[in-house]
Amino acid sequence: MTAETPHTLVRMTDSGLAVTADDDVRGREVVDRNGDEVGTVDDLVVDPEDEKVRFLQVGSGGFLGLGAQKQLIPVDAVVKIDEKVHIAQDRGHVAGAPAYDPDLVPAREYYEELYGYYGYPPFWAAGYAYPPYPFYL
Repeated sequence: MTAETPHTLVRMTDSGLAVTADDDVRGREVVDRNGDEVGTVDDLVVDPEDEKVRFLQVGSGGFLGLGAQKQLIPVDAVVKIDEKVHIAQDRGHVAGAPAYDPDLVPAREYYEELYGYYGYPPFWAAGYAYPPYPFYL
């Protein structure tokens, strides 16, 4: 992988990769650094080549799936996993994250903007270290 071309990322449900029930955070509530609810992990965005999770796809709001908002949160933001997924930011910060429309913005540009917004280096950057994940406490 070069600095110019990150791997293609896919949703876990579309990847063919398996995860054990104990390690699967899909369906868990995501809470911010203050313990406030951010949403629920709908899916994981993975790098199938490296077999690593890069983002949590978090859904919030809506009724019966209508009007729900989807946000991607880098796994670098995860500080703890127990019965919930805890992240380092507050929910207002998550709500203000760059919106993603695959028809308008190429994925690489969006991922770069998203990592910058959260204050983390992108996974393709020189010297990037995958976070020590998961934390079950």
